[in-house]
Amino acid sequence: MTQPQFPGIRIDAAEIRIVHLPLLTPFVISTGTMTDKIFPLLTLRGDGLEGFGEGVMDILPDYLEETQAGSLAFLEQAILPQILGRSFASPAELAAILDPWRGHRMAKAMVEMAVWDMWAKALNIPLTAALGGTREAVEVGVSLGIADIPTTLERVATAVEGGYRRVKLKIRRGHDLELLAAVRNAFPTIKLTVDANTDYRLPDLPLLKTMDQFGLDYIEQPLAFDDIDDHSRIQRHLLTAICLDESIRSATDARKALVAEAARVINIKVGRVGGFGPARAIHDLCAAFDVPVWCGGMLESGIGRAHNIHLASLPNFSKPGDTSSASRYFKRDIVEQQLEAVGGLMPIPRHGPGLGVTLDRPYLDSVTSQRQDFRP
Repeated sequence: MTQPQFPGIRIDAAEIRIVHLPLLTPFVISTGTMTDKIFPLLTLRGDGLEGFGEGVMDILPDYLEETQAGSLAFLEQAILPQILGRSFASPAELAAILDPWRGHRMAKAMVEMAVWDMWAKALNIPLTAALGGTREAVEVGVSLGIADIPTTLERVATAVEGGYRRVKLKIRRGHDLELLAAVRNAFPTIKLTVDANTDYRLPDLPLLKTMDQFGLDYIEQPLAFDDIDDHSRIQRHLLTAICLDESIRSATDARKALVAEAARVINIKVGRVGGFGPARAIHDLCAAFDVPVWCGGMLESGIGRAHNIHLASLPNFSKPGDTSSASRYFKRDIVEQQLEAVGGLMPIPRHGPGLGVTLDRPYLDSVTSQRQDFRP
């Protein structure tokens, strides 16, 4: 007997909102301070289904070159006209539309993630199953913004009491060794990492070598955002592993970094690499090199956070990620479910198929500053 074929998903309409979520505490890193999370939220609709994708690009080219204005223009002029009114048997079919365009990985990821969400809902399965995830919960740590040493020690103590599996400290030149000494002295056994957000340069190698004494799990992205070669140079002189973040935009970048031994750990962010397809390719490549990965965060709302949690259920995500409790950042989230870690474990959202979360629509309306609808 012939089995009925899955008809795929049809995209009949799209909506883009600009959402402003105030942060409970300003988040400070080496490149600046964030007081509000301002992001685009994409909704794709068709056949009674909705799929959601959250953009992680900044208003100005801070983290990477991509900006919200450029991304939204790219979506409106190049991508949405090609997908509205069309059917897709699977998210893989998007590659023919997305790949020819250069850059704009964060914008591409918004669309691709929304399609993955719709596709999993059409199949009536959780997104983790569609992606090939193997866990019911994922290990998570905390990322602590730059603050004075007494404040940082208080925040570390709170994280340790909360059971988080890793503490990451944001650092910059002049705010590093004294901070690390104080934290390691107070918490000698915790899994500790640092994230420089590209603030150091090759001449800072002696300072970076000094960090070897603090028993760090890794030093994240110490050098320039577009560099692999100099990271390879300093990794040869460090006992501590380097973790690359901004430098890895694709599986090709990951391959070059791993072959050059520029990193012993890779941070995967879905938005940075262009979606789940590229993220899974990097995950699989790193597994082949026996290099662990972890899921980075960009202070996402419940939509982006849920996407990250599902991705982190894949088997080679063997280090705690940044998908900590949403209540650490927001007084109220745009989803109805509480995405909260317990004992350092974040459960996979299971409130229905796909992402497993539902929008708090009245609150979303109240924090939306712009809204635009698109049809074929």
